[in-house]
Amino acid sequence: MATPKLAARGLNKSFVKDGRSIEVLRDLGIEVAAGEFVSVVGASGCGKTTFLRLVNGLIKPTSGTVMVDGIEVTEPGHDIAFVFQQDGLLPWRNVLENAIIGPEVQGKNLGEARDLASSFLNLVGLRGFEKHFPHELSGGMKQRVNMARALTAGAQILLMDEPFAALDAQTREIMQAELTRIWTETKKTILFVTHQIDEAVYLSDRVLVFTVRPGRLKEEVRVDLPRPRELSLKRSAGFAAYTDRIWTLIEQEVRDSIRIETEESLVAARR
Repeated sequence: MATPKLAARGLNKSFVKDGRSIEVLRDLGIEVAAGEFVSVVGASGCGKTTFLRLVNGLIKPTSGTVMVDGIEVTEPGHDIAFVFQQDGLLPWRNVLENAIIGPEVQGKNLGEARDLASSFLNLVGLRGFEKHFPHELSGGMKQRVNMARALTAGAQILLMDEPFAALDAQTREIMQAELTRIWTETKKTILFVTHQIDEAVYLSDRVLVFTVRPGRLKEEVRVDLPRPRELSLKRSAGFAAYTDRIWTLIEQEVRDSIRIETEESLVAARR
C-alpha cells in the first residue's frame, strides 16, 4: 500500500486560555493521497485552521503526529506552502518580486526563480502584470499572485485557509474555476478549508466534515462528480444532493457552535 502524501494520526490539540485548558482537536486520523484535493468544513471554532497550522508545523500537537511522505512534521518545511485568506503581499515589491520570495528566502538562484515565477504567473493568468504593484491589483488578482508565490516556492502540498473569503461572490466563483484548472495542471496536493459547502463540493475529491469543538472527523464525503468541472455543474441535481448531504451533517454542529460561543461570551462578561 502506497504511503500517503499527508497523514494525521491520533492528532490532539489543546490550548490554555485564562488559566483553563481548551480542547480544540481530538483524535484526528486523516490521510491524503498525492495529487488529491481535500476540503475541510465544519462550524466556526471547530479547529479547521488549527489543523492546517499543525500540518504546516507552525504549532505542535498536544499528542499524535503529522506525517508528510512518511516523515514526521516537526517544523515548517519547504514542501508545504500556506495560502491565507489575506494575500500578505509586500506593498513595496512588484508582482514578480512578491512571487519569488520563497526561493529568495531559501537562498536559491534568483535568475532561475524569476523564470519559474514567470511561468506560474502565466499559469494563473497574470502575464503582463509582473511589474505591477499590489495596490494596482484587484482582490482576485492579489490571490492569483498569492497562489503563484506558493507554487514558485516549490511546495508539493498547498494548505489553503479560506483564500477566497474576502472576494465578492462573482470573483469567488471565477477563482474556484481557476483553482481547479491550476490544480489539474500542477498535480499539487491541496488541503482546503472553507465555510462554503458548495465551494468544497465543487473543488474537492473528498470533503472532511468536522464536529463542533473539540473537532473530530464526523464523516468523509467522497465527491463522485466528473472532472473537469464547469461552474454550470453547481446547477445540477447531483451537485445539490452533495451540498444537501453535507449541510445535513453540519447543521446541528453549527447550532451547537453558536450555543457554545454564546455561553462562553456570557461567562466572560460576568468576570
